[in-house]
Amino acid sequence: MDLKTAVMEHQELFNDSVRAGDFEAFAASFAEDAVMTFDGVPVGPFKGRHKIATAYAAQPPTDTMSIWSVEEIGPDTVIARFDWDNGGSGSMQVQWRDGEVLNLTISYET
Repeated sequence: MDLKTAVMEHQELFNDSVRAGDFEAFAASFAEDAVMTFDGVPVGPFKGRHKIATAYAAQPPTDTMSIWSVEEIGPDTVIARFDWDNGGSGSMQVQWRDGEVLNLTISYET
Protein backbone atom coordinates (compact mmCIF):
# COMPACT_ATOMS: atom_id res chain seq x y z
CA MET A 1 0.00 0.00 0.00
CA ASP A 2 1.35 3.42 -0.96
CA LEU A 3 0.70 5.39 2.23
CA LYS A 4 1.21 8.83 0.72
CA THR A 5 -1.36 8.07 -1.97
CA ALA A 6 -3.71 6.62 0.66
CA VAL A 7 -3.59 9.73 2.86
CA MET A 8 -4.07 12.04 -0.13
CA GLU A 9 -7.11 9.96 -1.17
CA HIS A 10 -8.38 10.21 2.43
CA GLN A 11 -8.05 14.01 2.23
CA GLU A 12 -9.81 14.11 -1.15
CA LEU A 13 -12.69 11.95 0.11
CA PHE A 14 -13.02 14.14 3.22
CA ASN A 15 -13.00 17.36 1.18
CA ASP A 16 -15.53 15.97 -1.29
CA SER A 17 -17.75 14.98 1.64
CA VAL A 18 -17.52 18.45 3.17
CA ARG A 19 -18.45 20.07 -0.15
CA ALA A 20 -21.37 17.68 -0.67
CA GLY A 21 -22.51 17.73 2.94
CA ASP A 22 -22.65 13.94 2.82
CA PHE A 23 -20.19 11.82 4.80
CA GLU A 24 -21.55 8.37 3.94
CA ALA A 25 -18.73 7.47 1.52
CA PHE A 26 -16.12 8.92 3.88
CA ALA A 27 -17.43 6.90 6.84
CA ALA A 28 -17.48 3.78 4.66
CA SER A 29 -13.69 4.11 4.23
CA PHE A 30 -13.22 3.20 7.93
CA ALA A 31 -12.85 -0.36 9.21
CA GLU A 32 -15.83 -1.76 11.08
CA ASP A 33 -13.80 -1.58 14.33
CA ALA A 34 -12.07 1.75 13.60
CA VAL A 35 -11.35 4.34 16.27
CA MET A 36 -11.39 8.10 15.64
CA THR A 37 -9.91 10.38 18.30
CA PHE A 38 -9.52 14.16 18.53
CA ASP A 39 -6.85 16.08 20.46
CA GLY A 40 -7.61 19.69 21.29
CA VAL A 41 -11.39 19.54 20.93
CA PRO A 42 -13.89 18.05 23.40
CA VAL A 43 -15.41 15.35 21.18
CA GLY A 44 -15.00 11.61 20.88
CA PRO A 45 -13.43 9.19 20.83
CA PHE A 46 -15.68 7.36 18.42
CA LYS A 47 -15.33 3.58 18.27
CA GLY A 48 -16.67 1.69 15.28
CA ARG A 49 -17.66 2.71 11.76
CA HIS A 50 -21.28 3.24 12.81
CA LYS A 51 -20.33 5.65 15.65
CA ILE A 52 -17.97 7.52 13.31
CA ALA A 53 -20.72 7.86 10.68
CA THR A 54 -23.18 9.03 13.35
CA ALA A 55 -20.70 11.65 14.59
CA TYR A 56 -20.20 13.06 11.09
CA ALA A 57 -23.96 13.12 10.49
CA ALA A 58 -24.61 14.91 13.80
CA GLN A 59 -21.82 17.50 13.48
CA PRO A 60 -20.58 17.64 9.89
CA PRO A 61 -17.35 19.58 9.36
CA THR A 62 -17.66 22.69 7.21
CA ASP A 63 -14.01 23.29 6.32
CA THR A 64 -11.80 21.47 3.84
CA MET A 65 -8.12 20.70 4.39
CA SER A 66 -4.87 20.76 2.44
CA ILE A 67 -2.13 18.32 3.43
CA TRP A 68 1.38 19.77 3.11
CA SER A 69 3.53 17.10 4.77
CA VAL A 70 3.34 13.31 5.03
CA GLU A 71 5.67 11.26 7.22
CA GLU A 72 5.52 7.47 7.27
CA ILE A 73 5.99 6.29 10.86
CA GLY A 74 5.28 2.61 10.32
CA PRO A 75 4.41 0.11 7.61
CA ASP A 76 0.74 1.11 7.75
CA THR A 77 0.77 4.50 9.52
CA VAL A 78 1.45 8.13 8.60
CA ILE A 79 1.40 11.52 10.24
CA ALA A 80 0.04 14.11 7.85
CA ARG A 81 0.26 17.82 8.61
CA PHE A 82 -2.39 20.04 7.08
CA ASP A 83 -3.93 23.47 6.97
CA TRP A 84 -7.64 24.09 7.19
CA ASP A 85 -8.61 26.03 4.10
CA ASN A 86 -10.44 28.67 6.20
CA GLY A 87 -7.52 29.06 8.64
CA GLY A 88 -5.77 27.03 11.28
CA SER A 89 -3.70 23.91 11.07
CA GLY A 90 -3.36 20.46 12.49
CA SER A 91 -2.07 16.97 12.01
CA MET A 92 -3.57 13.55 11.72
CA GLN A 93 -2.14 10.16 12.41
CA VAL A 94 -3.77 7.58 10.17
CA GLN A 95 -3.34 3.83 10.36
CA TRP A 96 -4.78 1.48 7.74
CA ARG A 97 -5.61 -2.21 7.76
CA ASP A 98 -6.54 -4.00 4.54
CA GLY A 99 -7.09 -0.68 2.76
CA GLU A 100 -9.46 0.71 5.41
CA VAL A 101 -8.76 3.37 8.03
CA LEU A 102 -8.29 1.58 11.35
CA ASN A 103 -7.18 4.45 13.60
CA LEU A 104 -7.43 8.18 13.03
CA THR A 105 -6.23 10.76 15.52
CA ILE A 106 -6.72 14.40 14.59
CA SER A 107 -4.82 17.10 16.48
CA TYR A 108 -5.61 20.78 16.25
CA GLU A 109 -2.94 23.42 16.59
CA THR A 110 -3.60 26.91 17.87
